[in-house]
Amino acid sequence: MKAIVQERFGSPDVLRFVDTDPPACGPDDVLVRVHAAALNPYDWHVLRGDPYVARLGGTVGLTKPKARVAGVDGAGRVEAVGANVRGTAPGDEVLGRFEGAFAEYARAAADKVVPKPARLTFEQAAAVPMAGQTALRAVRDAGGVQPGHRVLINGAAGGVGSFAVQIATALGAEVTGICSTRNVELVRSIGAAHVVDYTRDDFTDERERYDVILDNVGNQPLRRLRRALTPTGTLVSNAGGSPDGHLFGPIAGILRVVVVDVLLRQRLRPLPYTWTREHLLAVTDLIEVGKLTPVLGRTYPLSDSAAGLRHLEEGHARGKVVITVT
Repeated sequence: MKAIVQERFGSPDVLRFVDTDPPACGPDDVLVRVHAAALNPYDWHVLRGDPYVARLGGTVGLTKPKARVAGVDGAGRVEAVGANVRGTAPGDEVLGRFEGAFAEYARAAADKVVPKPARLTFEQAAAVPMAGQTALRAVRDAGGVQPGHRVLINGAAGGVGSFAVQIATALGAEVTGICSTRNVELVRSIGAAHVVDYTRDDFTDERERYDVILDNVGNQPLRRLRRALTPTGTLVSNAGGSPDGHLFGPIAGILRVVVVDVLLRQRLRPLPYTWTREHLLAVTDLIEVGKLTPVLGRTYPLSDSAAGLRHLEEGHARGKVVITVT
């Protein structure tokens, strides 16, 4: 099969487009013919082995990548199922966490995939797993968004942000999206009641206060973000894609939020990465009823995955960046 492999840490230039063996399907796994995969900030953290503390924790590998074939988000058709798998069969269209999504075939734990909503293309479906779950946890769980809440999404046109705007709106919130000039109409079109162009206005100027702020960017210090919160408001920090030093990276920001939270009436909530089937099903349920639609930005062929990662790492991607496989 064709695949994007990574055998050492480095820039996107270390990625190779090669022929390699398809993965084996274990007793609790499914083998998927991949039709599309999505790029995430997680992928370029793995690519560079950055932050270094993640290597010590065994997340990405110590001296070389833990996974030879890159990618974790995908959508495709099930080719085979393991002996212990129930409820999933060959031919089923699925999306979820794939081990080595940047390839023609990928293995996935059976409990890490869910049925693909029929209304989505494979490219749209591949955009859902990591970003959709992250947005749901940020808005519903960490943010505790309720009907009538005033919610601000910083980075509203990005992968997580575009999901978060729609989820908060579906929960009955009055949403303000922060984005650049070129994305104002996009953010308005996906449900934001108000849009602030950060190149012209400063949302931390204390003219408006919000019950919940979701920060996907990390371009404002905590003291300024807190100025935009109500006295008992909640700040959810999801600035995991922003650089913060090669040693600790976004972990440093998480630690700052945890430490400062104990001193305040306002609630500061970090958003570490987790994965559950329940969260993914909740996201696809919203898609099925028409309350949530993935926003796609650029697409790249599998052979050009390195270019997609370069675009994503620049930090101004619109919606989700997707790889077309087959």
